[in-house]
Amino acid sequence: MGAAAATSSNVGQVFSAPVRRVKVTREDHRVVVIGSGFGGGVTALRLSQAGVPLVVLERGRRWRTGPNATTFPNPTQPDKRLLWYRSEPELFGRPMPFDPYVGLVETVIGQNMTALCAAGVGGGSLVYQGMTLQPAQDVFNTQLPEQLDWATMNRIHYPRVARMLQIETAPDRLINTPNYRAVRTFARHARSAGLPVSKIPMPIDWDYALAEIEGKMKPSYTDGSGAMGVNNGGKHSVDVTYLAAAERTGLVDVRPQHEVTDVARARDGRWTVHVDRIASDGTVREKKILTAGALVMAAGSLNTTKLLVRASARGLIGDLPDGLGHGWGTNADRIYLWSDPSGGFGAVQGGPVVYGSLNWSDPDRAHTVIQAAIPGFGLDSHSTMMVGFGVSDARGHFAYDSAAGEAKLWWPHEGDARIQNGAIHPTAAAIAGPTGILTDTNAVVPSTWHALGGANMGPVCDLEGRVHGQRGLYVLDGALIPGNTAACNPSMTIAAVAERALDEIVARDVGSII
Repeated sequence: MGAAAATSSNVGQVFSAPVRRVKVTREDHRVVVIGSGFGGGVTALRLSQAGVPLVVLERGRRWRTGPNATTFPNPTQPDKRLLWYRSEPELFGRPMPFDPYVGLVETVIGQNMTALCAAGVGGGSLVYQGMTLQPAQDVFNTQLPEQLDWATMNRIHYPRVARMLQIETAPDRLINTPNYRAVRTFARHARSAGLPVSKIPMPIDWDYALAEIEGKMKPSYTDGSGAMGVNNGGKHSVDVTYLAAAERTGLVDVRPQHEVTDVARARDGRWTVHVDRIASDGTVREKKILTAGALVMAAGSLNTTKLLVRASARGLIGDLPDGLGHGWGTNADRIYLWSDPSGGFGAVQGGPVVYGSLNWSDPDRAHTVIQAAIPGFGLDSHSTMMVGFGVSDARGHFAYDSAAGEAKLWWPHEGDARIQNGAIHPTAAAIAGPTGILTDTNAVVPSTWHALGGANMGPVCDLEGRVHGQRGLYVLDGALIPGNTAACNPSMTIAAVAERALDEIVARDVGSII
């Protein structure tokens, strides 16, 4: 009897949908890396150059770009590509009722804090503005262990990252075009307020922006529409630098849309990774169980920490350090809308970031404020954006919620108020001037794009990311960094710390642990 006939002849009987069987696959690997951002990219390249085959698991999709591409969503017309399908359905308090999709950004709403993290091959490098800042030595040593040895990192590891990302500052020929009025206004206001002004190094081929100005490409940099990914290319993100070089070795298998659900330690001491291979709407197509002699957690501060806290709470990994889940910070992020009827920002604002004010002379109050373009809506809104971050000892933690089956974020109510109100806000207000109006978005929805910590070096890991007491388990991403990156955005320090760690791991662990 057919299904339709059966339904009509059995009125009142409840039928459940047929259970779709999902194939389960088992694999064995030498090394598994979870995550493909800065930490995962550095790990993949340096281990493969040492002759180590490995697989990289990335929950998001590949986002391929090129001149006039439409790969990334336009922030003025957001669509399902913006939001990760498991994300809370809002961004900065604004509902985002999109169809499920393996989108770019996941919002993690915790107590007193909304943290944002990226998804996609290349991780956070896809959506970060691109500021590539190296901390000053005295500020570095107040926020990070001096044993990292700033002098050596300054000589070897930070320059190595700069070369890989091909960082450059914007040329004056671009800055002097009409689209960059807001940039010039920021610099003029900051100098008038007696504040330092610097060009910000960026992982960008600025010739792409000049080509847009000359009408050779559709705007992406020069109209502020690249806030959620630059469609034209020319941005040296992790996928086209570290990961591309790693894949060229022939030893690295990058697997998009592979979402890790659990990590565990097997009885024989090897690592087990449970993975869902997902479709673009998040539907599970295949379940995989991967085993490996070494496991590198590089899923970002939020997801690395959540996976390890869950593994500890459920007994999947025994004897994880007591400090796991603690020491989490926001890098003291603050985002302002700067409005001024006489501001002269222009209806079209070029970006992504050109100038910043680096206020680092006092290590205890060190902070940075930069100007960032806002996308145009066809008229001059007399507004632009300023972003700040600075040193802070405020810390939150993750605690396991057994009812939800996951780790939840807890952040103190006062948060980073000391540095935000005592340094970042006064600098932003001085730049805005007496006629400027600052709307502090963090006062409305406390948020961070720069989540750090949770598996900190010191209490949880050594300086090279080896988890204490867990042979073959490494943390090599923002979760390793103790909550703050010394008045700089985190990308360059995460990558430089990973570069330093891989030098040691290749020298000491390859051939024994790995």
